[in-house]
Amino acid sequence: MNRIYRYFWTVALLLSLSGLQAQNDRAYTVTLEEALELARKQSPEAIRARNAFMVQYWRNQAYRASFLPSLSFDASLPNFSRQIISVTSIDPETGEARHDFSSDFSGQISGGFYMRQNLPTGGVVSLGTSLSRIDRFRDNLGNRIAAEYMSTPLNFSLHQSLFGVNQRKWDKQIEPLYYQEAKKNYIKQMEDLSQNVISYFFSLASAQQAVAIAEFNQANNDTLAKIAYGRYQMGTIDESDLLQSELNYSNACSALNEALLGFENQQNRFRSFLGFNERTAVRTILPEHLPELWLSVDEVLFLAKENNPALLNQQLQLIQAARNVAEQRANRGFSANLNLSFGLNQVADNLTEAYRNPRDMQTVRIGLSVPILDWGRGKGLVRMAQADQELVKARVDQAMIDFEQEVVLSVRQFNMQHQQFGIALRADTLAQRRYDVAKQRFLMDRISITDMNNAQMDRDRSRQNYVDALYKYWLYYYRIRQTAQYDFFRRQPLDVDFDELVR
Repeated sequence: MNRIYRYFWTVALLLSLSGLQAQNDRAYTVTLEEALELARKQSPEAIRARNAFMVQYWRNQAYRASFLPSLSFDASLPNFSRQIISVTSIDPETGEARHDFSSDFSGQISGGFYMRQNLPTGGVVSLGTSLSRIDRFRDNLGNRIAAEYMSTPLNFSLHQSLFGVNQRKWDKQIEPLYYQEAKKNYIKQMEDLSQNVISYFFSLASAQQAVAIAEFNQANNDTLAKIAYGRYQMGTIDESDLLQSELNYSNACSALNEALLGFENQQNRFRSFLGFNERTAVRTILPEHLPELWLSVDEVLFLAKENNPALLNQQLQLIQAARNVAEQRANRGFSANLNLSFGLNQVADNLTEAYRNPRDMQTVRIGLSVPILDWGRGKGLVRMAQADQELVKARVDQAMIDFEQEVVLSVRQFNMQHQQFGIALRADTLAQRRYDVAKQRFLMDRISITDMNNAQMDRDRSRQNYVDALYKYWLYYYRIRQTAQYDFFRRQPLDVDFDELVR
């Protein structure tokens, strides 16, 4: 009966393995470095990070283009206006005013070229030339009573706020920081991607180890169960030990099935993350050794303050709060706008005459706004903006303290990991030796099945702790690498060819 039971579990195991293999047409074995490179090239997260950067890239391009002159052609296609209007005239005989009604209507078409340039002072200067034609009709389109051309060969205009907030000045402080933050955020997102790769990689590696351990335990417990059965037949062990041995084998078969399912789940998640299709089997190769690296807290703090996008964002918050205060102060007080234009124009009943001997035209207009009574609204908005500015300063100061503490903790955690890995490696070696000794003593019938089980569980736990120590080392390293945006092994800042990225 025991042999039939073991045969059943063996067949179930083989079917599970063959089913898992049949699902995959191609095996892909990757190291940690290869997995990181694959994720940066083809993973959906890498594509999302690139698209997020592209939004800020084109925002920056639009900002830079705003410093350059723009040329446009504005036109009005033929439009007609028809309505009955009152026409006042004086009777030459009586001198009395009389009112007649006219049903004349007109059509107009116009167009012109205009060049505009934003000024560093916040104003706008423009240069243009335009032409329009007005046709007047009576009763219907076939009865044109007059045609007139109006030309503006040259028109120069300036619009400038005299006491308002210069948005161009603030944009010159803010927009470059936005773009720098976008670059840093892209690098940060790629480092986030690397940390996700590490988590998926070692989760799959742990699942692989679980399968390997479960396969070994299943085969080993099968052998031990056979030995226990023979000893039971000879009367050297009692039925309790035999049943314990059979139970260990059953548990090992169950653990193997669970390990296979867990491995398949982790493989599917890692495969999807890397962008592979469902027909590709992915396996991992664990790093054989860890490079020795000791990080200085002061160095990491300095690099983090220089490179971390969170600090750029804090700087942006301070500038935006200061701009808000300036805007509210400007809105509260006296304001004036200067509008100036100069040019040449002419009107005639034919196109040639419309450009002959053009006349000067000048316009100067200064608009004023003087608040007299607002019931304290302007003062309240200024005080609210100032309070918000103080709140932003306090929040930024607290964020800097938290940031520094987090960096210090991360460095200490990482510096401890090499020692932790050494402990895990030695524990794994000792647990394997203890298991080998326990197995030999069990075969010589010198220890109980319980002692053998304890040695096996310690070996399994130590092996998984070894994988976990590798995982924590690389995870903590990439966290610090992300924070400082610096490769401490190559001793160089993390950088991206952004010109190549946007092509």
